[in-house]
Amino acid sequence: MTTAYWPEDLPLLPLRHMMLFPTMILPMFISDGMERAAVEQAQSLGNYLFLATCPATGSCLTSDEAVAEGTLGCVALILNSSPLGDGRLKILVQGIAKGRVRQVLRTAPSVLVRVEPLVEIEERPDAATLELMQRARAMGIKLFMLRGMNSADADAVVQGAGTPGRLADLLAFNLHLNPQQCCDLMALPDPVTRLHRVMALLDEELQKAEVKVEIESEAQNALVRRQRERYLREQLAAIRRELGEWDEEREIAQYRDKIEAAHMPPEAHREALRELDRLAMMQADAAEAAVVRTYLDWLLAMPWNRSTADRLDLKQAAAVLDADHHNMEKVKERILDFLGMCSLKGRVKGAILCLVGPPGVGKTSLGRSIAKAMDRRFVRISLGGIRDEAEIRGHRRTYLGALPGRIIQGLRTAGTNNPVFMLDEIDKIGTEARGDPAAALLEVLDPEQNSTFSDHYLNVPFDLSRVLFIATANSLERVPPALVDRMEVLYLSGYTEKEKMTIASDYLLPRQIQESGLEPHQLELSGPALMEIVRSYTRESGVRQLERTLATLCRKVARRLAEGGTPPFRITRPHLTQLLGPPQAKNPATAEPAVPGLAMALAWTPHGGEVLRVETAIMPGKGELILTGHLGQVMKESARAALTFIRTRHRALGLEPDFHEKTDIHIHVPAGAIPKDGPSAGMALCLSLVSALLQKPLPPAVAMTGEISLLGDVLAVGGFREKALAAARNNVKQVLIPRNNLSDVRELPSHIQRKVTFVAVDHLDQALKKAFPPEAH
Repeated sequence: MTTAYWPEDLPLLPLRHMMLFPTMILPMFISDGMERAAVEQAQSLGNYLFLATCPATGSCLTSDEAVAEGTLGCVALILNSSPLGDGRLKILVQGIAKGRVRQVLRTAPSVLVRVEPLVEIEERPDAATLELMQRARAMGIKLFMLRGMNSADADAVVQGAGTPGRLADLLAFNLHLNPQQCCDLMALPDPVTRLHRVMALLDEELQKAEVKVEIESEAQNALVRRQRERYLREQLAAIRRELGEWDEEREIAQYRDKIEAAHMPPEAHREALRELDRLAMMQADAAEAAVVRTYLDWLLAMPWNRSTADRLDLKQAAAVLDADHHNMEKVKERILDFLGMCSLKGRVKGAILCLVGPPGVGKTSLGRSIAKAMDRRFVRISLGGIRDEAEIRGHRRTYLGALPGRIIQGLRTAGTNNPVFMLDEIDKIGTEARGDPAAALLEVLDPEQNSTFSDHYLNVPFDLSRVLFIATANSLERVPPALVDRMEVLYLSGYTEKEKMTIASDYLLPRQIQESGLEPHQLELSGPALMEIVRSYTRESGVRQLERTLATLCRKVARRLAEGGTPPFRITRPHLTQLLGPPQAKNPATAEPAVPGLAMALAWTPHGGEVLRVETAIMPGKGELILTGHLGQVMKESARAALTFIRTRHRALGLEPDFHEKTDIHIHVPAGAIPKDGPSAGMALCLSLVSALLQKPLPPAVAMTGEISLLGDVLAVGGFREKALAAARNNVKQVLIPRNNLSDVRELPSHIQRKVTFVAVDHLDQALKKAFPPEAH
């Protein structure tokens, strides 16, 4: 029996790795015995055979496997067969029609199956189908061109398929699909659906092909570019050699001479020679050669044995410090003690100073003065915002663009191995995943370790023991304790009004007159005007804002002089409002009336001393204690301790035993956006509570500081000088202090002691008697 023009019963030949569709031509190589038997039987049946591409199980057929019914394949015609020299048989087959195995007739000596054709839906293509075919042809042409076929041949291939089914089969045959994908396509009777499926697979193949072509193009361009650069470098090297401007051997010899003349330590000397030998073995234009040259340049630029002679004349050093800084007697005395010790020992070693104080008190300029007094080079690096450990210890040379850390860079800038090295803003160092810069400073600031400091870039020890390190900070709260332990801390307090007057007249005003282009005789600032500026226009611990205000006055005078004014210009108090605007508002310590529940506390901040308002309100309620004003945990605990103490003294204060159960107490410290914490406001919190409960105001212009215990003891506090200066600055007349802080009062300037009365107390009972006379109880 025959089906169409080919027999119904056909020998089966398996396809292992590809697909054959109708009209497609495929060469095959036959070596297996069963396959030869199938070819011989096909030749007896008019050269027709059945090529099975994927059985129902989804895996490729082999010659000795049983054939499952329903296996899809293609009826093919053997166009040509020829034996090969290695014993194999080469045949050329062409697909005729798609078919399915209906029945397996036998399996030996070859597989014989009964095949039924697969019927496809053939309709006349409409406009949408034609448009779809046109897009599919365009995608096919693009794929063939990406594979190296010219446009004319690619166009001829796809134009030969005039129906959706033929076009889908043509494109699928060229996609090299796996057997399962071939089965899925062959099982679709609708040619339009099959074309849609093939176009989706074709789009994926095009994306892969485009990426492959792009990568190959980039690689080719890079290769051409490198060859061109190499050619140009060779030409440039030849030109330089011809002109006698450059010689590789001479460069190596020059490096060797410099290394010998640098007097490096043995380890650094060996590393330099090793890197120089590597450079001699490299091509001059190699990228690694540039890295080695940079490394050698850094080694040669380091001041291994270059140092300056210390000037340890204590009288001259004292004169330099006095000329540059007013007052600071304790700090100056400590620096002179240090220089005196160095003059006896003959060298500076083991000195790590840390200057702590509010902004604008002269910490950085003091470091410059120390360098000037010792006749040393001065190097300053700012540590504020540093978050990467490599900023301190450097990057390893394996990284692109690697550089040494800031310590090594600063020493190279100084040109000596014993400069005064200032580490500014050490309390502003950050921490993140790339390491802790503060931990990297532990080795730098340890006199027992920094003699062998190793930067990651140099990778050889460098002796930092001759460097005088001076760190600055506004507060030590954020500095790790291990780092603080390695430094000698010197505290710089804020300035009094009298000191600011002297600094302004002797240092700041002459400097601003010079920077503004004026002559000293062209500007006269009266004493009362300068005092008004200090008191009403600049309320700070340092003098930075004061200098900016004086600079504003100098600019105003310079402008008037440029407009044709006649010097000298004398500035008095009435002129300040016109030149600087209205003065700042007065501090609440003197501006606010005395009302019940209001107390003034003295607080220490990294920016100096401050006067804080403590407000307490009493209202009917259920005994709730409300604390607001961004208070820290310690300050909240002080408020609870104060309330507990008042409850134990309710009878002496004339309060009901259950007063706390019938009222709500709200304690608030204004400036709520600013965090506030610490125990020193305990006395102020207690007196503010008593004032609100008794509805008796505290005496005006009275402030207080002191930590309290649950039993009412008043304990000593820190930052006393800053708090005392804040009290004087804000016209506080009387300050209640712990008795243990009386020794701090004696160290205050005499004019501060005359201006402010300090009353010492041991217990809250004494403080209550001072704040509220006995008749008030």
